[in-house]
Amino acid sequence: MSGVQGSSRPLTTALAAVALAATGTLTLQPTTAQAATCNGYVGLTFDDGPSGNTAALLGALTRKGLRATMFNEGQYAAAYPAQVRAQVSAGMWVGNHSYTHPHLTTLGQPQIDSEISRTQAAVAAAGGGTPKLFRPPYGETNSTVKAVEAKYGLTEILWNVDSQDWNGATTDAIVAAAGRLTNGQVILMHDWPANTVAAIPRIAQGLAARGLCAGMISPQTGRAVAPTAA
Repeated sequence: MSGVQGSSRPLTTALAAVALAATGTLTLQPTTAQAATCNGYVGLTFDDGPSGNTAALLGALTRKGLRATMFNEGQYAAAYPAQVRAQVSAGMWVGNHSYTHPHLTTLGQPQIDSEISRTQAAVAAAGGGTPKLFRPPYGETNSTVKAVEAKYGLTEILWNVDSQDWNGATTDAIVAAAGRLTNGQVILMHDWPANTVAAIPRIAQGLAARGLCAGMISPQTGRAVAPTAA
């Protein structure tokens, strides 16, 4: 996230995990007709999951046929592996967002390595695969952070548009932010704000009206592209 500590989010409950597991059975496969309407692709990204809000977020995305990249914190991936599996089952991609969401640029190389490597392991152990994308907390990076990313084969992903959902943005403001996206660009959103979930149907409508589709983020370029078959 950009400006709020992850610990302020609602914690996951057993019921939420069960609900998410059910939601996660909706694997998305775009139809040929949908693909034909795509004049460009944008990257929808959600930081700080999984949380007690993940079930609602996945439900909103899958109902509108949207796929997104979930930049998970390792501590939550380790605590709630069923939710990571549900993200993947719902057609989402899972990225690395550090283990405890620290200010990485204030840490030494060993601590940065620990934050990144433990999250790689936690996501993989939870069934999310080995992440290829990394988003540094708060968007803070430097040469040491980049060197550790390279060690683990990670591509650093920041954003072109900040929805400000972490900062109390209204649903209208989040929708308007998504409306500024252009082909290849990435928007920063978060797993936990209720306003973000409420914005999803209108975000989907706005993208469709402009001929844009939700794509994957290329590890080669860091830009949103058409999803691959894999």
